[in-house]
Amino acid sequence: MAPEFLPGNRLRLLNSGAEYFPALLEAISEAEREVHLETYIFEDDQTGRAVAAALAAAARRGVDVRVLVDGFGAPGFAEQHQPGLLAAGVQALVYRPEIARFRLRRHRLRRLHRKLALIDARVAFVGGINVIDDFNSPHRSSPRYDYAVRVEGPLLVPVQRALRRLWEVVLWARLNRRYRLTRLIEASGAARGDQTAAFLVRDNLRHRHDIERAYLDAIGAAREEIVLANAYFLPGRRFRRALRAAAGRGVRVTILLQGLVEYRLLHYATQALYGNLLAAGIRIFEYQRSFLHAKVAVIDRHWATVGSSNIDPFSLLLAREANVVVLDRRFAEELEQSLAAAIRDGARELPADSWQRRPWYSRLLRRASYGLLRIFVGISGYGGKR
Repeated sequence: MAPEFLPGNRLRLLNSGAEYFPALLEAISEAEREVHLETYIFEDDQTGRAVAAALAAAARRGVDVRVLVDGFGAPGFAEQHQPGLLAAGVQALVYRPEIARFRLRRHRLRRLHRKLALIDARVAFVGGINVIDDFNSPHRSSPRYDYAVRVEGPLLVPVQRALRRLWEVVLWARLNRRYRLTRLIEASGAARGDQTAAFLVRDNLRHRHDIERAYLDAIGAAREEIVLANAYFLPGRRFRRALRAAAGRGVRVTILLQGLVEYRLLHYATQALYGNLLAAGIRIFEYQRSFLHAKVAVIDRHWATVGSSNIDPFSLLLAREANVVVLDRRFAEELEQSLAAAIRDGARELPADSWQRRPWYSRLLRRASYGLLRIFVGISGYGGKR
């Protein structure tokens, strides 16, 4: 479906957990009637315990608090956080709890990867930041690099609709009648600023390709510059063709990718794509200062997106995702400047001939990794030429 762009929003870009969690905790502490939070990871670390304490405190003062976490991303939630939250009066559920972790089933790959929060139907948070400490990562030297957006205004209406719809789906699947939505506050849709934005979700029904299509449309319309940062980058053929076509018509295309190895197979598979992209004139930087988790882009200093969706088969074909797409020069330029600083201070550029200079066995390893991932996607039933 085409994005529904709504004017009148007030948006604030939040860079990593250092800016996101204070804003989130402040909003929860000020909540009077309702808090609704979704996350893929809810870690039992200093940040996770702070968020859990804030949610519990809100519930104890009479606020309706709903929390939905993913069963694969937050495997310890049921033991580490859920009992205390339930005791405080929080309605806490797990999306698709993991029972048989090593059994391959297509439905097990359909995870809740969204990171959303809505407080009193007056402020929302959308982005890529899980409930986890910035330093809780495989590489602890510097904080994790990620983004979220604080939202006020008409965009709260579709955010609220998405949160409620999934909550009701989970209740129906569990035959749970205790946590039915009551005492609801409706987002007014009143203007709070002058910024235009759309809220996009990816699901496995009506909105399977909305986020990917928004990217492709914006890339296809680009005339000057594309800056893309993505933690897990394994685009399909159409996406790669769109990037190469943009570079071919003179658009400056810059991609910031993960430079530190987290998932070795995916890391090598991504590098198998470097040769064709570099040959097309696309600049590739690998972020090495810390763990890159961002999923953002800026096009022509006017179009920008921030969200949970990576550009890989997991996000674009399987998981539930949520992104904000912004049509606002001020917001886009702020994000672009932030990305430029990250590239300047924490990334290294790959030479145009870096793929050809790799030993043959190194290129073979990366191509084999890419092939294995393609086979995995095919087995899951979501292969093809996307």
